[in-house]
Amino acid sequence: MSKDDDGSTTARPKELFTGGERPFDAEDVVRASGREPSPANLEWARRLINEKGAAAIERYLP
Repeated sequence: MSKDDDGSTTARPKELFTGGERPFDAEDVVRASGREPSPANLEWARRLINEKGAAAIERYLP
């Protein structure tokens, strides 16, 4: 690990993003929700994305 500007030794990204700021698909939503990407779960995620937009994935991310 390298020393950051603030003296810490933890590696961390320079910018933080939420899921809705970048492109995502149904499989991303399924995996973020802790489910396996089965056909039924992918269809659920597609409906959720159509209904909620970016909020579909943001609800599962910290």
